[in-house]
Amino acid sequence: MKGNKKIIEHLNARLAEELTAINQYMVHAQMCDNWKYEKLHTIIEKRAIDEMKHAEKLIERILFLEGIPIVSKLNELSIGSEVPAMHENDRNAEETAIRGYNESIRLATEAGDNGTRELLSSILREEEDHIDWIEGQIDQLKQMGVQNYMAEQIKKE
Repeated sequence: MKGNKKIIEHLNARLAEELTAINQYMVHAQMCDNWKYEKLHTIIEKRAIDEMKHAEKLIERILFLEGIPIVSKLNELSIGSEVPAMHENDRNAEETAIRGYNESIRLATEAGDNGTRELLSSILREEEDHIDWIEGQIDQLKQMGVQNYMAEQIKKE
């Protein structure tokens, strides 16, 4: 089915955001693994996998609309040098994604492309879950202090 060119452009922009997030989150997950913060490693790695699934769905939709998925474009990565910076950078990535998904949903609605709108809405809900978790971690850091928070991230044997 031949899709709307502007919608395909938006889908590719969302794809670039997802591919960037995958890379950023995988680096953060591996950093946490290296520091032996097993709880954070596991959760951040799962978020990276969620983003991979989003990228896959976007690619499928672009192909369905007879577009060309652009998988070679990444936005700038923001790698944190410590866990609090990681959470801030990841929150910024999710905020950018949420703004983009809302904009793309608006466009799909205006274009009458309900299939794309439904896909983007389902991904948006997952992105909102991601930012909710990240914001919870940032709140815990403020309330508990860095040392207490980090002690909670070590897997208890």
